[in-house]
Parts: sequence; structure tokens; C-alpha cells
Amino acid sequence: MSTINTNIPSLVAARVLTTNSASMNRTLQRLSTGLRINRGSDDPAGLIGSETLRGEKTAITAAIDNAGRADNMINVAEGGLQEVSSLLVSLENLVDRSASESGLSAEELAANQQQIDSILSTIDRIATTTTFAGTRLLDGSLDYTTSGVSTSAISDLTINSARLAGSGYRAVVINVTTSAQTGTLTYKLTSGSGIDGSRSISISGSKGTETFTFASGSSLTDIKKMINSFSDATGVSASVSGATLILNSMKYGADEFVKVEALSGDFIATEGTSKTDYGVDAEVTINGQTANTKGLQASVRSSGLDVDVTLKAAFAGALTNVPKTFYITAGGAKFNITPDVSAANQVAVGIRSIKTADLGDSVTGRLSSLGSGQTNQLTSGNYATAQEIVRLASEQVATLRGRLGATQQTTIASTINSLKVAYENVSAAEGAIRDTDFAQETSNLTRSQILVQAATSTLQLANQAPQNILALLR
Repeated sequence: MSTINTNIPSLVAARVLTTNSASMNRTLQRLSTGLRINRGSDDPAGLIGSETLRGEKTAITAAIDNAGRADNMINVAEGGLQEVSSLLVSLENLVDRSASESGLSAEELAANQQQIDSILSTIDRIATTTTFAGTRLLDGSLDYTTSGVSTSAISDLTINSARLAGSGYRAVVINVTTSAQTGTLTYKLTSGSGIDGSRSISISGSKGTETFTFASGSSLTDIKKMINSFSDATGVSASVSGATLILNSMKYGADEFVKVEALSGDFIATEGTSKTDYGVDAEVTINGQTANTKGLQASVRSSGLDVDVTLKAAFAGALTNVPKTFYITAGGAKFNITPDVSAANQVAVGIRSIKTADLGDSVTGRLSSLGSGQTNQLTSGNYATAQEIVRLASEQVATLRGRLGATQQTTIASTINSLKVAYENVSAAEGAIRDTDFAQETSNLTRSQILVQAATSTLQLANQAPQNILALLR
């Protein structure tokens, strides 16, 4: 049928040309943007998947940045702690040198005390001025806060890490299942009020050994006084109950002991020539988990709670006490180093105060007690106690440095490496869905260009066809 008003071949050619042009334009867009999916209509399902992966990439990038910032903050804290460690070494040197009293003049001793005061002041200054982005790191600002801590049961408490849900709290229950004990030996007079003959004995403890000689008839009180006058050298103390002499190690635990060896005859009555007794570590559970113990000290390490506690002898040395509960309410340095934001994925680190008033413990003494006018200043003559305090402070600082270093190495650094691998894999998955395959698209472009040219030529011929009708009118 020959018609003019309706040119079907032209309509078909126009439709095909439009389709081929759209295909060519889509290919050109993909080649110019490098993306296979530029709008939802290109691949609805692929768009959803790629946008999800893009979100994951953003979260991973933020987690890597957070981990890097946490690493930088710990580096700043480590720098301050390293300097404090050096100062504590110098402090022990001064204490040890000052203990040689006969070799020092009063002026030299005063000069040493002045240096000690300067060191203590410097440690406090470092604790106050070590900051990161305006946050003080070593003055206890990043330590955990607690409530309900029983002063009758707990002498010292350090919370290294605790996972708290939002603004919630964590209860910590401490239960003593086996009491701590000192090494204990008892000697009872069978008759009279003193020993029946002179005695020469050796008493040993965790600190050392001393030899004692007692005259015949020496009372238990005399023996007690003599032994206690050397307690700092032996680590053994004596007490009297009625007709019984009791020797105890001064500390609790399996490392403590009392040993008595009679060098001439028996010590008292028929107790034999040698006796030894060791102390016992407390057995403790914390939140139902068996704690690692040493004497009166207990600690647990878990993903949700890392705590060190020193118990008082009245609590850890008896089984009649009910469990003690306290609460961790807030605090700690929190870092979200994973793509998912939740309490379970946070790294929480407690950084204790390293001020001189906080280093040491309540039993041995605090580092600040070495200052002028304080209990353990050099003129007090308490050199052994001062040395013990300094060594305890050094151990506390070293432990904190080691714990922060372990967090850097095993948690932060490993997490960063893992996140970088995850970012590579997620990027590859997102690219496989969304990126342009240039080899395929250049082939599609060539095909589309040819089809457009062919459709254009065909449309031109279809538009010329109605002119043939003019031949019928001649």
C-alpha cells in the first residue's frame, strides 16, 4: 500500500535510531565517568549493593583514622611515662647512695634530699602537662571512676580496662574461696617462763637470714623483741600469746616463708632443730572468674574486664566474709577502631594517675612520702622502705607502659592492618559491581556508532519513499 500520511518504514527507522542513539549515549557516559552504574535504572540491584559497599568503605576509613589517632595518643602518653621511668631510676640511685650514712655529710644528705624533691616535683609536672588534643593523659583523667569500694576489704584497685554499655555501669564481685596465709611457726614453752639453756638459731625469711643467740632463761618477750628488731632484714615478725611464741612472715603468699634452724641444741623445748613453713596465696574469683593471685593480690584479664586488686589481710585472710561488690561507673579512654559503632567493638583503656601521691600503695607507702617533711624523707632513716616504694612505683609505671604498648601492638596495629585488607577487598567488590569495563564498553560504542549511522541512512531512505507516489500522478 502506497500512502503519504503514514510512513511506517520511517517510523520504524526513527524508533530504531532513537534506541541506538540512547545506547551510544549510555556507553559514552560510562566511558567518560568510568562507572557502569550512573543512575538507578542502569542496574537497580547493583546500585543497592554498591551503595552499601560504599558505606562500608567510609566506615572502614573512619576506623583506620580512629585507630591511628589512638596510636598517636598512646605515643604521647608513652613519652611522658618513659621520662618518669628515667626519673625513678635517678630517685633510687639517690636513696641507695644516701643509705650509706657514714660516708655522707649532713650537707650532702640535704643536697640529695633537694634532688629528690626536684624529681618528685618534675614527676607531678609531667603527670599534669602531658596532654593530647587538650586531654590530660597521666593525671588520672582517663582512669575509671568507681563507687561502693569497700575500704575494709580492698587496699588498692587498678582498673586497666572495662567495657561499659553506653552510660551504664559494671558490677564487680570479689569472693575469697581460699584464704591467704603467712608462713607461720609456733613454739610453746612446756614449763617456766623462759628457755632452758642458751640457744643459737638462724631465722630466714623472704628478705634474708639472721643469726640470734639467746641466753638461758630468756623470756618469750625478750626473744620477740630481738627478732622484731631485725624484721626488715629477715621479713619475719614475732608475737607472743601466753606461753607460745609465734613467728610469721611479714607478707602473705606462697613466696613468703619462715625458717628456723637451731644451731646449738633445740630452739624451744622439743620443737626440733629445723622447721620451715610457707605462706599460701589467696584463691579469689572476680565476677565468677578464677583470678590470678599472688599473696593478697588478685587480677583477671578478659575482653570485658581487666582489673588488679590488692585485698586487705582481714578480708583475704578469712573465709567468713561475704563477697564484696563495687561498681565501675565511668571513665577510661575509649576508641572506636572498627567500622561498627557499638560498646562491644570499642577498645577501652584505663590510664592511672602517675602523680607522686598515687604511685606506690597504701601499705608500703606513696612516692610523695619521700619528700621533705614527709614520713620517708632521707633524714628519717627509712631507706629500706623508701627503696621499696621507689621500686614499686617503677614497677607500676613499667606495667602501665607495657600495657599501653601491648594495646598498640596487638590491638591497634593489628586492627589497622586488618582494616586495610578489608578496605581493599570491599573496594574490589564495589568496583566489580560499579566500575566500567572499558574493553566491553569500547566494543559497545563501536557497535552503537555503526547502528546509529545505519539507522540514520535507513531513515533517510524511508523519508524519500513517499516521493515515488508523484510518479503515479503524471
